[in-house]
Amino acid sequence: MTTTPTTTTLPCLWFDTDGLEAAERYVSLVPDSEITEVVRNPDGSALTVSFTLAGREYLVLNGGPAYALSPAFSIQLLCEDQAEVDRCWDALLEGGEESRCGWLQDRWGVSWQVVPRRLLELRADPDPARAQRAVEAMLGMRKLVVAELEAAADAVPA
Repeated sequence: MTTTPTTTTLPCLWFDTDGLEAAERYVSLVPDSEITEVVRNPDGSALTVSFTLAGREYLVLNGGPAYALSPAFSIQLLCEDQAEVDRCWDALLEGGEESRCGWLQDRWGVSWQVVPRRLLELRADPDPARAQRAVEAMLGMRKLVVAELEAAADAVPA
């Protein structure tokens, strides 16, 4: 007899006070995303914000300055093509800080991995040397560039 599990998981992101603004930004960038509930404090400010990104549920808690977000938790955003990588990267980077290998930290401190799906295909290439060349190229990039990943994968070793 198969039973349907009732336990689920829900990532919760701790913000100081501006979690609603962050959630509004995130849902504006990712298709199939929406804010589903805002629970307010007695003063009208948002306490929690429930939202979905590409159908996956998240929760924001405006819990004050006691804790800070870190790259120990990141959201991976798989993009269909370079145009989507560029659009999402630029929007999330606004006021934030870029890192390496497709990672950035947005202005609220949330870490993102902005990854073209093509990288996953190159990493899974049946030729391990080709896959390795793509990975090595990725390691030297900040924003991931599909054309450069493909060129590295296709490069003929000297």
